[in-house]
Amino acid sequence: MAKFLTTIGFDADDTLWHNERFFRITQARFAELLSDFTPQDHLEERLLEAEKRNVGHYGFGIKGFVLSMIETAIEVTEERVPAAVIAELMAAGREMLQHPIELLPHARATVEELASSHHLVLITKGDLLDQERKMAQSGLGDLFDWVEIVSHKTPAIYTHTFDRHGDGPARAMMVGNSMRSDVLPAIEAGSWGVYVPHDLTWALEHAKKPEAHARFAEIETLETLPDLIKKIG
Repeated sequence: MAKFLTTIGFDADDTLWHNERFFRITQARFAELLSDFTPQDHLEERLLEAEKRNVGHYGFGIKGFVLSMIETAIEVTEERVPAAVIAELMAAGREMLQHPIELLPHARATVEELASSHHLVLITKGDLLDQERKMAQSGLGDLFDWVEIVSHKTPAIYTHTFDRHGDGPARAMMVGNSMRSDVLPAIEAGSWGVYVPHDLTWALEHAKKPEAHARFAEIETLETLPDLIKKIG
């Protein structure tokens, strides 16, 4: 009997490897550099506001984050931010782009196990060059049948990707740490959406869980994903 689920989509950042921790480290340094100008909690609010405004212009990723930090620094200092601070923020961004990849627990074993039985697709958003770098350094690239790097994750993106690289969204599952980007739009497209919480998920990726939806599941770690897939069929 043919299996029901034939295609498994994975998010990358903070699902397969660590990512948000580097943003938090840089944000703490940002607060330290501007501590003479504004309280940390106020600075965090202003930075998040800038990121919300700019994501449509710069997209997701480190470059947009750095530009939002610079914009916020100019605003909170009333255009008096020292050039040395701007230079340090740019240097921090370059350092983030060079961080080595560290896989999350069970990521490699889970992907290797599922690669032998399902069609695997990586669906991630962010800067093209940075995502390609991380994928190459992860050592997981050869296990995926397709890698899709997009600017936004929408129901239309999932429908197109699972139609083109699988047997359609109805026979596919999307796995990730973002309720807003990985789970809800995949379910809307007709796929399964599996939520794997991460302690450091970015505020703009938060959303309410779907209530009692037949195609929603939550697991603590990737270790239990193969068992979940076997239960679904």
